[in-house]
Amino acid sequence: MSINLDHTIVPAHDKVASAKFFANLFGLEYQGPMGPFAPVRINETLTLDFDDRWKSFEVHHYAFHVSDGEFDAIFSRVKEAGLVYGSQPWSLTDMKVDEMGRGRKVYFRDLSNHLLEIRTITSAEEIESRGSSS
Repeated sequence: MSINLDHTIVPAHDKVASAKFFANLFGLEYQGPMGPFAPVRINETLTLDFDDRWKSFEVHHYAFHVSDGEFDAIFSRVKEAGLVYGSQPWSLTDMKVDEMGRGRKVYFRDLSNHLLEIRTITSAEEIESRGSSS
């Protein structure tokens, strides 16, 4: 059995603005609201459903595994947008990319202050490489 995440709800202050912001940075298409959500299709199996019906919400972390080319394109749009970024979750403003040996990752905030991460190797691959080097 293969288990895939189908969708997740992303709390937002303004669902449409957040969906457009995300879609633009990630080079995706926003096609407008659907019911109470502003969905953005990430790939064949995953949709982020932005939702602004909450008065307050916790900030979440969303990490995306991307190819080197996708990383370069997304990161270029992050810089063009003038967003502050960082190499680690605890150094979100150092304006550096974490060069992890076999891959890269960078963190930045969205319009609702959620932490977005793009990475060129999966967390599982990163953990595996640390285990094999000890």
